[in-house]
Amino acid sequence: MGKPTGFKEFKRITPSKKSVDSRVTNHEEFYEPWDDESASTQGSRCMNCAVPFCMGGCPLGNLIPDFNDLVYKGDWEQALIALHSTNNFPEFTGRICPAPCEASCVLNINQDPVTIEYIEKTIVDKGWELGLIKPQKPSVATGKSVAIVGSGPSGLAAAQQLNRVGHKVTVYERADQIGGLLRLGIPGFKLDKQIVQRRVEQLIAEGVKFITNAYVGKTVPFNELKESNDAVLLTGGSTIPRNLDIPGRELKGVHYAMEFLTQQNRLNDGIEIEDSEKITAKDKTVVILGGGDTGSDCLGTSLRQGAKEVYQLELLPEPPRIRKDTDLWPNWPMVLRTSTSHEEGGTRDYNILTKNFSGSNGQLQKLNGVRLEWGKPDENGRPEMLEIPGSEFEIETELVLLAMGFLHPERDGMLKSAGVDLDHRGNVKTDVNKMTNQQGVFAAGDMARGQSLVVWAIAEGREAARGIDQYLQGSTTLPRSASTY
Repeated sequence: MGKPTGFKEFKRITPSKKSVDSRVTNHEEFYEPWDDESASTQGSRCMNCAVPFCMGGCPLGNLIPDFNDLVYKGDWEQALIALHSTNNFPEFTGRICPAPCEASCVLNINQDPVTIEYIEKTIVDKGWELGLIKPQKPSVATGKSVAIVGSGPSGLAAAQQLNRVGHKVTVYERADQIGGLLRLGIPGFKLDKQIVQRRVEQLIAEGVKFITNAYVGKTVPFNELKESNDAVLLTGGSTIPRNLDIPGRELKGVHYAMEFLTQQNRLNDGIEIEDSEKITAKDKTVVILGGGDTGSDCLGTSLRQGAKEVYQLELLPEPPRIRKDTDLWPNWPMVLRTSTSHEEGGTRDYNILTKNFSGSNGQLQKLNGVRLEWGKPDENGRPEMLEIPGSEFEIETELVLLAMGFLHPERDGMLKSAGVDLDHRGNVKTDVNKMTNQQGVFAAGDMARGQSLVVWAIAEGREAARGIDQYLQGSTTLPRSASTY
C-alpha cells in the first residue's frame, strides 16, 4: 500500500470519452488513454485490504492490490508481470468485463470503488507500448499434441497455457477469422479487432497453429481429431440463441442479435456483403428485445448505422437505481446499469411482453406488445407474470433484434459424435479437471459453463489447460484458476 491516505485524498475518476456526437460516426474505440499520473493517482486509492475481496470477486483471482500498488509507484514492468500471472489477455477484460472485482472492492461499501478495470487496461496497453509483451516460446517439447475446438477467449487462453509448457497445440475454428465472439460478436467500439489480432499473432509466434473454416463435426470429423491427438479440448461456446416463438417470427426484418453484430464486424473488416443480405438499421425504427449487454451492443451499433429511433425492451421490471438493503456487498449488485451505448441514445422500457409481429408481403411492419405486472411468487419462487388489461400497444418497426441470451451449445455434429454427456441445462458435463465422460476429451468456457463473461471464459480455459497437462504428464506446474475455489 504505497499511499495509506490515497482513498481519502482522491476520488474515483475514469478515463474521459470522446463526445457522443463524435463517436457514433464510426465503430472505433472512444476512451481516451490515461496519462501516467492519472493512473498512478487512481492506483493509490487501493487500500491493500487484509482480505482483498476484489480478488474473490474476480474469477481469475487477479493480484489486484499488487498491481495497483505497482502502478502507483510507476513500475509498469512488474505490474504487467503481476497481471499476466493470472490473466492471459487483460486487454480483453480491461475493455469488456463488467468488473465484478470493483463490485467487491471494500471501498464500494460506502464510496466509489477503485478503478480496477481501467488500471488493468492501462497496464497492458502500456506493456505493448513499451515493448514488454513478446512471444514466449516453450523451452521444452513434451511430444504430446492437443486439439482445441473454438478460438474464443477460453480456447485462446488454454492454447497459450498448453503451448508454453511444451505441448503441440492446434486450434480449429469454424469461422474464417480467429477470436470467436471477441472477433465477430463484440462491436469494434468496445474492442478493436486489431487488439485481438495482436494476441493471435503472438500465439502464432509462440508456436500455436490455427486452422480456420474447420467446422468440427461437419467439415472435420471429430474422430479424426481424437485419433490424431493426445487430448481434445472443446471450447465452442454456447451458440444456440433463445428464440421468440410467436406469430410473425418468420417475417423479414426479425433477426437474432448475433446475426446483426457479426455482419457489422465483417463489414468493418472490409468484407463485402450483398445488399440483399445486409441487415441494416439505417433510417429505420429498431426494436431490441433483451436488456443485457448484447442488447446494448445492438443499440450502439444501430445508432452508428443511422437508425431513426431505437427501443430496447425488457420483459422484467426495471432494476433499482441503488443497491437494496437485502442485496449485500460484496455480491454483484442487482442495480440499473447504463452502458456507453445507452449514453448515446435510444429508449429503454421494462415489463414488456411481445405478443406478435405483423406486416405485409412477408415484411415486418409492427411489434404488438402488452405491459406486465408481477404477482406473488409461485412454488418455485418465481413471481406470476400478469398482463395489464387495456395496456396493449404497437410499435411501427422495420427491424427487430432478438438479444435474449443463449440456451446451450450446438448439440448435433461435434458433441453428438464425441459422445459427451450433457448436464441438465444442455451444456457439456465435466469433472473438476474439466474432463468429460470421454477419456482425454475436455470442455471449457461457455460450452461447459453456459453463457457467461469473457473473464470466466479465460479462467475456464486456464483451468482446462491445467487439467489437460495433469492428464498428459501426470503432474503440472500450471496454476489452478481462482474460479475453482
